[in-house]
Amino acid sequence: MSHENESAGLLRDRMPPLGLEQMTEAQRAAATELASGPRGGVRGPFIPLLRSPELMNRLQKVGEYLRYQSALERRVSEFVILITSRQWTQQFEWSVHVPLARAAGLEAEIAEALADGRRPSGMAADEEIAYDFCDELFRTHGVSETTYQRAIVQFREQGVIDLLGIVGYFTTVSMVMNVAHTPAPEDKTIAPLAAFPL
Repeated sequence: MSHENESAGLLRDRMPPLGLEQMTEAQRAAATELASGPRGGVRGPFIPLLRSPELMNRLQKVGEYLRYQSALERRVSEFVILITSRQWTQQFEWSVHVPLARAAGLEAEIAEALADGRRPSGMAADEEIAYDFCDELFRTHGVSETTYQRAIVQFREQGVIDLLGIVGYFTTVSMVMNVAHTPAPEDKTIAPLAAFPL
């Protein structure tokens, strides 16, 4: 099957949702704990991650902090999630987080540029700093002193570490779902990502 079909999410789900009768005691406990938190259920990356319930428990707590309590403004954190989702052509995360980023104040044109594999124009100052940091990090596996200092001035040390945490966490869940072929939600309003790089 072509990479185009793969990026459009047309491959067989390798790790579909587990029924209660299929779960071990540890999996049931992990699923119950996840469902009692802000996510409200086992969705997206947590479906394949449930195969390793202890990893899922630990990882979901990291994700909960990064999504709901990080030092970054929600608009910036959602933007970083989209940058990371685009890097991995991760259909589930992209379709979930485009509406969340828009609701947090990210301009539609910025998400559209990311989807096309272009550097967005018209970014706010903090968005441009976050974009440059992530772009350099993905390309070079580090950042220059200039890029680092701009990020420190804008986000302070905790913000920079939280930004790195978001990139790392969403890289991890993107890899998990890309390998598991986790399907994106049935949301026809968000176009699937094309293969990347374009």
